[in-house]
Amino acid sequence: MTNQLDAAKLTDRVTTLVEAARRAGADAADAVAVRGRSAGVSVRLGKVEGTESSESEDVSLRVFIGQRVASVSATAASDPKSLAERAVAMAKVSPEDPFQGLADPALLARNLRDLDLFDPTEVPADHLKEAALAAEAAALAVKGVTNSSGSSASAGLGGLVLATSHGFVGQYVASRFSRSTSVIAGEGTAMERDYEFSSRQHFADLDAPEEIGRKAGERAVRRLGARKAATGPVDVVFDPRVARGIAGHLAGAINGAAVARKTSFLRDMMGKQVASAAITVTDEPLRRRGQASRPFDGEGVEGGKLLMVEKGILNHWFLSTSAARELGLVTNGRGSRSGSSVSPSSTNLAIEPGEHSPDDLIASLKRGFYVTEVFGQGVDMVTGEYSRGASGYWIENGALAYPVAEVTIASNLKAMFLNMVPASDLDRNFGTAAPTLLIEGMTLAGA
Repeated sequence: MTNQLDAAKLTDRVTTLVEAARRAGADAADAVAVRGRSAGVSVRLGKVEGTESSESEDVSLRVFIGQRVASVSATAASDPKSLAERAVAMAKVSPEDPFQGLADPALLARNLRDLDLFDPTEVPADHLKEAALAAEAAALAVKGVTNSSGSSASAGLGGLVLATSHGFVGQYVASRFSRSTSVIAGEGTAMERDYEFSSRQHFADLDAPEEIGRKAGERAVRRLGARKAATGPVDVVFDPRVARGIAGHLAGAINGAAVARKTSFLRDMMGKQVASAAITVTDEPLRRRGQASRPFDGEGVEGGKLLMVEKGILNHWFLSTSAARELGLVTNGRGSRSGSSVSPSSTNLAIEPGEHSPDDLIASLKRGFYVTEVFGQGVDMVTGEYSRGASGYWIENGALAYPVAEVTIASNLKAMFLNMVPASDLDRNFGTAAPTLLIEGMTLAGA
């Protein structure tokens, strides 16, 4: 949706779908139209490796008959009448689900906020190519860089229109621009790889290609000469790139759907201490230019800013209407649309910054491990067990001493959250954001 004409067209389609569902026998219904457009260019060693351009326009319809629900998805050009009749027929033979239904009309957003999510800048393919080439060239110019894994640049947008039989109609559109590069340093068995990227909703906010390339090259070179560290207990400092993953694990553990299914290790911890007193976690769907901002959720509910965790105490679950009903609660506007289904998720989640700089955290350690990358899927969200392959730098007497690779770090997320100290370097330009994090008392398996 790049103009009012697009929005009006999709609004007409979803309202027509809802009306068709009611005529076909549905007690209630909602419909969503999603339009996406993207273009990208990838290069390697100064040559274009690929170009892509895509555009999609799809609709999804949910219908409710008593406590029965069914959903169908199709292209936006599909016939509303036949789509509605098919959905109603499916609902009639579906099992009852007492928790399904539209959001309470009293909770629906009424005055949709302009969150400045859309930048109409059109970026020609030639400009995308030039940016990708410039980033790669800057990376290859760093002494010690020997090869390229590729560089890319892209631009796109995504728009959503939602209509419900309770009378809600809303729409928004968000743009996205990105640049990235990945390079290799060293030769033979001593090669190391690293990367850098920038992703923003407004084109002018992107980092310069040359800066992206330089950082990628310097990071790769800095990893040369990596070795294993000794097995044993260790205090770990997580670089923000990895700390964002820790924040993501916390978000998953306080997801209402996981709590209702009893698949979260924090399922019995509401109102209790789940992290150190230094940890406050916010979620803010209405933040201007936020990567995960939205004026309403997938059910039409406006979600306000929440202190999910305040000074270590768990205050909220992420809730959609169905997850909330299953838990005996009320949705807090965190329902996310995925095709024709709705499930709770975070929006602009952030572990709030602490008082000390990353250098202060490192300087506080006589010995430790500064982690810049983790590998593998060793996280059990039912028990909290955490075990990941890792690489980074050994800390000796308060300073980074040498690069480390081919080791494993392990603990339990319950203990990790309770022993977590945040630094002051939070960058909110991510849907899930975290500063540098110090976590004491982990175990390292290495040499």
